[in-house]
Amino acid sequence: MSGSAEARTQEILMAPFAPALLESMRAIGYSFESAIADILDNSISAGACNIRIEFSPMGDAYVAILDDGCGMDEQGLNEAMRHGSQHPSQERAVSDMGRFGLGLKTASLSQCRQLTVLSKKNGGVHARQWDLDVISDRKDWVLRCPRAEDFQTIPLVNALLEIPSGTVVLWRKLDRLSAGESSAEVALGNKVDQCREHLALVFHRLMGTDDKGLKILLNGAKVEPVDPFLATHQHTQVLPTETVICEGASIVIVPHILPHLSKLKPKHARQAGAGEFGLRKGQGLYIYRNRRLIIWGTWFRMAPQDELTKLARVRVDIPNSLDHLWTLDVKKSAAYPPGVVRAVMKRILGRIADTSRRVYTFRGRRTNIEHEYAWKRLATRDGYSYSINREHPLIDALRRRLGPEEVTHLADVLTLIEQSFPNQALYADMAGDVKVEPPTTGLATVSELVEMARRIVGALGGPKTEEGKTFLSKLEQIEPFSNHKTGLEAVREEIYREP
Repeated sequence: MSGSAEARTQEILMAPFAPALLESMRAIGYSFESAIADILDNSISAGACNIRIEFSPMGDAYVAILDDGCGMDEQGLNEAMRHGSQHPSQERAVSDMGRFGLGLKTASLSQCRQLTVLSKKNGGVHARQWDLDVISDRKDWVLRCPRAEDFQTIPLVNALLEIPSGTVVLWRKLDRLSAGESSAEVALGNKVDQCREHLALVFHRLMGTDDKGLKILLNGAKVEPVDPFLATHQHTQVLPTETVICEGASIVIVPHILPHLSKLKPKHARQAGAGEFGLRKGQGLYIYRNRRLIIWGTWFRMAPQDELTKLARVRVDIPNSLDHLWTLDVKKSAAYPPGVVRAVMKRILGRIADTSRRVYTFRGRRTNIEHEYAWKRLATRDGYSYSINREHPLIDALRRRLGPEEVTHLADVLTLIEQSFPNQALYADMAGDVKVEPPTTGLATVSELVEMARRIVGALGGPKTEEGKTFLSKLEQIEPFSNHKTGLEAVREEIYREP
């Protein structure tokens, strides 16, 4: 009897209860902007060059996304609407942005109760619709098939019919969006700018800087890419590239060091601190999957988010064939570097951090013994200390003009300045990504430079003495003259011209 049908283990097919499962999957954790980005992933995988997003907060509020990708025929659309339409372990095309076959459905239904997809391919136009209210009433996986005469009620349908192929994704019944808000209209209006910032960052490499890249329109306005690396800025440092080979695929690591805030124009400063990404919060690894940014602003506990490393950003490009090693989640917003990548990152993090620190180090640091800075930065057992450079020519010239008692008073004044240096206030200002401007009472004109140089040269015995000549020849290395190099020849001419 062991081989008979009666002896076989009993089996029961347990299909999930549609209403309960779909309502539970709505809480998977998508934000509004990340859900929009997930829909755009499908458009990009379909070869779209132009994506149009419309937010309508008036009346029957909706979100509609139109792309000019390859579109889907009836069978392809049915499969696309199936939950788990592709197995996660299935080999993907190199350019495929998906992985689990869930993004279109889970992202959309996390924000709305009715998802309609209208697609055009080879002259045929087909529509399918998931409606959670219908599923709740029927208690089954009911996929609706809107009729052709109903297509005109779908926003952007006319734009779709005018192109050879493409797809419209429509969200209606935006219940999650209006939760806790006075109305869906108000809530949807507030999301537009937030969504624009997110898409500008996440897809910035795909959009590029010319008309050849991906073009995204949001309510008719073009989304301009935001480059977190400020790659076109002349003072951005790109450190040597590291390539890690893993299971025959390449992971490319490119460290970047942003310019000091003082070198950024307002446009670049805003870009470096745009939206959810700021100077300090933005430091860390930027993980790109098929050039799409999926995770950013973290060192994955391999290094602290230190104040002096806030200019460091590391671009990491991974192929979709290594998703399993990075433990990528359904939302493509959580992953963890595999061991081989962590080992490389730990090796280069010190070099990255040191370069970032050098950019942000206090300007009094004696990097070149030929320079005469007003401040000295000295390493101590517990950190660093700052002291006034008492050998600076200006201080030395003043000391020469003073008597013994005044020299003592001068030393007391310098010590007072050193001991009252506002360390905590300076740290707080820099931590707040605020550009710390020099005092407005500094030297601004050639005549002011000449007057200071005249006093120093006079104390040194005049411009014809050896000490006077040496001082004038080294103005480029002496603060504050080194900050005004274009006027120094005029200073020398004026001093030498004097009898």
